[in-house]
This record gives sequence, structure tokens and C-alpha cells, in this order.
Amino acid sequence: MTARELKLEDFLPYRLSVLSNQVSQGISETYAERFGLSVTEWRVVAILGRFPDIPATQIVEYSAMDKVAISRAVRRLLEAGLVERQRDKSDKRAKLLTLSERGHGVYSAIVPAALAYEQHLLSALSSGEQEVLRSLLDKLENVSRPNR
Repeated sequence: MTARELKLEDFLPYRLSVLSNQVSQGISETYAERFGLSVTEWRVVAILGRFPDIPATQIVEYSAMDKVAISRAVRRLLEAGLVERQRDKSDKRAKLLTLSERGHGVYSAIVPAALAYEQHLLSALSSGEQEVLRSLLDKLENVSRPNR
């Protein structure tokens, strides 16, 4: 590849983006059809399932997604009754988000399918390749973070 030529199909950021889109599309069939959730909404549900009682700003950090997209997803989840908002007892200005009982039900229903999809993807790799993949992903995440 010369300085004047960019073979998009070999360009790592492009390939990672395409792969990410393909994987997200594959798993989204699990929660989109059954629960009517978008990719962003599912990520909010998954984050709140793992980290309850957090502000939306922390969801943005965990998801590495645009705050406007997260804000819209949170609003839709609140309207659908999957997420609840409450005041932080230690900081009256802050509002914390948590899954509602219904939200926990959706989370509990999707997690086994999500984990099965992950296993399906990983089944293409040997256990050694899986370890190498995790290590390489960690390295790429560390070098791609802003201000590093």
C-alpha cells in the first residue's frame, strides 16, 4: 500500500467497523424481534444490568457511545417502563438509572441468547486463538483511547 493508495478492504479501522456492524446486527436479531430494542437500547439495558444505579453520564463512559444516542435510548427505555430514574440520595441534583422489574426480565431473557451468540462466534477459534484475540483486542483498545 502506497501513501497515495488506501485499500479500504485492508484498512484495519474499516475492517473493525464492518466486523462490529456485522456482529451487532447478528446479535440484534435476538433482542430486536423479541423485545423491540435497538442496539443502543440493548447496550443501555446490558450496562444497567451489570452496573445498577448509575447516572447516564456513566452509561456514556461504559458504552463509548455518543451521549445524544444514549440520551435518546434512555428516554425510550423510560417510556417503555424498562428503566427507572431516581434521585441520588447523596447528591440531590443527580439522577440515577436502574432497570425496572420489567427491565430485569428483559435483561434476564436476553443474556443467555447473547452469551450463546458469543460462543457461536468464538467457536470459529481454538482456545489459544481466543486468548490471542482477547489480548490483541486489549492492546488495540489501549492504544486507541484518546489522550494516550
